[in-house]
Amino acid sequence: MTETLAPSRRAQAGPRPAAAPGFEVHDSHFEAVLGTAPRLVQVAETDAHEGPVYVPGEDALYFTTVPQPADPPEAGEPRAAIRRLALDGCSLRAVPSRLSTLPAPVHMPNGMSIGHDGYLVVCEQGTRSARAQISRVNPRTGQVDTLVDSWDGLRLNSPNDVVVRRDGTIWFTDPSYGHLQGFRPEPQAGDYVYRFDPRSGRLSVVADGFDKPNGLAFSPDEQTLYVTDSGANDEPGSYHVGRPHHVIAFDVLGGRHLGPGRLFTVTTPGFPDGIKVDRDGRVYASASSGIQVFSPAGDLIGQISLPGAVNFTFGGPRGQVRGPAAGQRYRRPRRVSVAK
Repeated sequence: MTETLAPSRRAQAGPRPAAAPGFEVHDSHFEAVLGTAPRLVQVAETDAHEGPVYVPGEDALYFTTVPQPADPPEAGEPRAAIRRLALDGCSLRAVPSRLSTLPAPVHMPNGMSIGHDGYLVVCEQGTRSARAQISRVNPRTGQVDTLVDSWDGLRLNSPNDVVVRRDGTIWFTDPSYGHLQGFRPEPQAGDYVYRFDPRSGRLSVVADGFDKPNGLAFSPDEQTLYVTDSGANDEPGSYHVGRPHHVIAFDVLGGRHLGPGRLFTVTTPGFPDGIKVDRDGRVYASASSGIQVFSPAGDLIGQISLPGAVNFTFGGPRGQVRGPAAGQRYRRPRRVSVAK
């Protein structure tokens, strides 16, 4: 059950500090995010969709592509891939030669994270014939190893986003979007949030009160888990205002369980998808208007204006916000942009 403790508050009406192009300031605390000379730079236009992961040693961004529809559509076997963008410090607009595709046989990859071993941890949504799973992908060779593909004998729905905790456990969301979008069979389990321990092989449900759990991220001390619920989006392009479009926060108990959920913020316009937390505990969540930034208390302090933003990540020498953005789910083109 979700307990409403402190609903999100927008800054009180009044004069707002001037913002650089591409940014909206709702509270002066956002200035600490922007720095002295913020810029929003488009570095590539490609088929980016989800799962941005920045690898510092390579100065490269990995992401999953926009799904290509099945041919014929009734076959229910859409395709997507993992791609790599060499950034070169983002000093130049990326040329096509900086883009490459991993030779990884993954099935409808979506969210990704980076494991402690440097391998990609990938949410494979699966298809009608391929099982949904959390997999481990070698970013150099594309080799895929299954980490987990079922809970108590029941197949996963269509894993959406994943994060690796410092203790090595893997936490992920598993909404039933694959079935709603026609490329997965009818669900056998609920729309849950899971914790997977690779050492024991145990998969546990840690939260079950969601309509469509989507993005997730830990606070810097990993004592709070934030989860977005995008239930207002039932199918591509839809928005049902009476259904969830909010972020729920949970206390992490003993590194294994979650306490009661509490409302952190309700996003508007649109619904939240990707979510990240910076080193100072500020929460970044995507919305149809861009990437909204909230104080640790849940106040909206600013926005990076990227209409239709889906997901993003931090990366680069100064921890810039990077990632696929702009455009609605399953549409082209997408931009890879950087907020410096």
